[in-house]
Amino acid sequence: MNGELTQASGKKDNMAKYESQIKQVPYAQSAVYAKISDLTNLAVIKERFDDPNVQAQIPADKIEEVRSAVSQMEFTTDTLSTPVGPIGTVSVQIVDREPEKCVKFTSTNSPVSFKLWIQVLPTGEASSKMKVTIDADLNFFMKQVIGSQLQKGVDKFADMLAMIPYE
Repeated sequence: MNGELTQASGKKDNMAKYESQIKQVPYAQSAVYAKISDLTNLAVIKERFDDPNVQAQIPADKIEEVRSAVSQMEFTTDTLSTPVGPIGTVSVQIVDREPEKCVKFTSTNSPVSFKLWIQVLPTGEASSKMKVTIDADLNFFMKQVIGSQLQKGVDKFADMLAMIPYE
């Protein structure tokens, strides 16, 4: 990755790519990678939800809906499962780990096939930057219907990852 957060390659015709903004994280690259490469470490999301600063970032009319979804999230070392509205439970599984730089996931239980990856690069001894990318298998109609929601979801996921304590 040579110090740059990279673009996805090998894109198929129906693949739609959504990338988050680059997020600054006030923790060392090694600490961030250690946490995101073992999904049981992300269970802290459930605890952090009760933080008023976290809740302030969620529209008031959505707090209970998000609280319910967060409380139902399940984590193992390699998988994360979460309920998604009328779709049911969506799961992702880690398929590749590039030590301290990138964790790649694929959907395992989802109506839409997708790949997701989280890239992490150092910006200093005790700081790093990250970017989340999702590559979803969407036809033209689906891109029009849910594309903006996927972009918002990728951005919110990156925001959430940037707020996790990585110590």
